[in-house]
Amino acid sequence: MTELRVAVLGVGLIGAQHVDRIHRRIKGARVAVVNDYVAEKAEQLAAGIDGCRAVSDPLDAIADPEVDAVVLATPGPTHEKQLLTCLEHGKPVLCEKPLTTDVETSLEVVKREAELGRRLIQVGFMRRFDDEYAALRAMIEAGELGEPLVMHCAHRNPAVPQSFTSEMVVRDSLVHEIDVARFLFGEEVTSIQMVKPAANPSAPDGLADPQIAILRTAGGKHVDVELFVTTGIAYEVRTEVVGEKGSAMIGLDVNLIRKSAPGSWGGAVTPSFKERFGRAFDTEIQRWVDAVQQGSATGNYTDGPGAWDGYAATAVCEAGVESLHSGLPVQVALADRTTIEGA
Repeated sequence: MTELRVAVLGVGLIGAQHVDRIHRRIKGARVAVVNDYVAEKAEQLAAGIDGCRAVSDPLDAIADPEVDAVVLATPGPTHEKQLLTCLEHGKPVLCEKPLTTDVETSLEVVKREAELGRRLIQVGFMRRFDDEYAALRAMIEAGELGEPLVMHCAHRNPAVPQSFTSEMVVRDSLVHEIDVARFLFGEEVTSIQMVKPAANPSAPDGLADPQIAILRTAGGKHVDVELFVTTGIAYEVRTEVVGEKGSAMIGLDVNLIRKSAPGSWGGAVTPSFKERFGRAFDTEIQRWVDAVQQGSATGNYTDGPGAWDGYAATAVCEAGVESLHSGLPVQVALADRTTIEGA
């Protein structure tokens, strides 16, 4: 195909940004259909793009014969049915996290895709497409740090909506660090413990913020994450990997800093995720479009994290929520990937 016709389902904050980037910056694709539960919002967006239509029912949008591929930016509870519809119609789909909101339905989606024998689902863990994370992973894979042993992370937001809950800190914020740990270390997370320090007095009532997550991987590696979503300051995401031969840190707004070399840092901090990861989102969507264009020849319509990655992250988050309430470490139970995917 010369131009990928994309349906964007859900045109809230993230979805509207995806519509804009596909329309303005992504090569080889155009927005053909938009959908949102607020019909007026979808109609307004469609009116500003030549050849774009608003379709009121998301499942109809997926099945539309003039749609080649789908971007899901809808609420998590709707993902299961929408993903299964994409699989039923053989439509490649980029699904913003979560894959689904519980382990059982996420695993079912993995199984259904595996039965098709084609990789149609990519999950929107955009940090994998960030230049700094890519550089850090390349450094690890090249052995420059020796055996990686420990990862320290910080994930801070200036503010969250009043409706944001303690569980959402795990499911909506920590989920990114969970995928980062799997991406950088190449191992599954096998246990998680959530710790609740004294709460920020400025946080909404009932919100446990900050939180500390302690993860352990299959190879015994340690990951700790500070999650603080009501700092009132700016958007900060930092990751440091410590290995047998040195350490490296990203997220200081000055590119990768390595302690074995001279360096300094300073300056402004990004105000939101849009500035920090805007380029990563662009790269993610462009590479996905390119992969879908080439998918008919390979059977793989993805270039990034797939359904299994979404399922694994959901499983860790579910264990994290259990630990949040108990305060105890919780083991993560994953299905046998080889049995399901034949990998």
